[in-house]
Amino acid sequence: MKQAVVLDKAEIVKRYKPIDPQTHKGMQGHALIIAGSYGKMGAAVLASKSCLKTGCGLVTALVPKCGYEILQIANPEVMTLTDKKEQYLSDIKMAIKPQAIAIGPGLGQHIVTQKAVLDFLKTNRIPLVLDADALNILACNKAWFSVLLPKTILTPHPKELERLLGEWHTEEEKFQKTRAFVCQYDLIVVMKGAPTYIFTPDAVYVNTTGNAALATAGSGDVLTGMLTSLLAQGYSATDAALLGVYLHGLTATIALPKTGYQSFTATTILKNIGKAFLSLENQL
Repeated sequence: MKQAVVLDKAEIVKRYKPIDPQTHKGMQGHALIIAGSYGKMGAAVLASKSCLKTGCGLVTALVPKCGYEILQIANPEVMTLTDKKEQYLSDIKMAIKPQAIAIGPGLGQHIVTQKAVLDFLKTNRIPLVLDADALNILACNKAWFSVLLPKTILTPHPKELERLLGEWHTEEEKFQKTRAFVCQYDLIVVMKGAPTYIFTPDAVYVNTTGNAALATAGSGDVLTGMLTSLLAQGYSATDAALLGVYLHGLTATIALPKTGYQSFTATTILKNIGKAFLSLENQL
């Protein structure tokens, strides 16, 4: 694999677009978060909240019926659509036109949900982030790789990546297989880990922010919301992936001196997204 580009503050500042002082919520993008199933509605809460806190003007969550009150109470700023099924998603349709969509956090793998995801992927033409169970569903239906919209962002942790690509025996083989996958299907893969690598068809980047505190439940759901927010605001898929990963890691760098590793949670990431942005603003 060719040398990875170091994703540091200098690289990010070149890509970051400050908020227009005259903007309004209609100009800040509308994102849709398709997430949640019975017992896993927290993932939908975290992803939609992080989407808002990353600057998106409007956020809608599409969840099973059992998630309606949860989303409305936990995230009053988020609009909520519900599926006809009580405990899982069965049909992915919406009467809105978002600028970006995320699908996967807490989704589950009910057979009806799998069909709904595959039907959605076949017709979708909106910039997309795939995470968690959306990746697991895709891994069980590899023939559907080819229907993904170019520059779709995939955010697998190591086990999800293995399900997508098959086993590897060395780190070099893992990187080679990921690189080939990205180039074959024109995708972007955020290879979550320590450190996180971002694979694009043109280059590979290695992130410089973050620490072991990020190894906590819900951390990936927050990242998914952040990436989707940036896509909805008009960033290219590559820039959204790079900026989102960098800021996500930066929240842990900022918070660690006060929280320590043990008490850092996904909610801590949410509380520090603003500080991460401010650290970029101070460099402009």
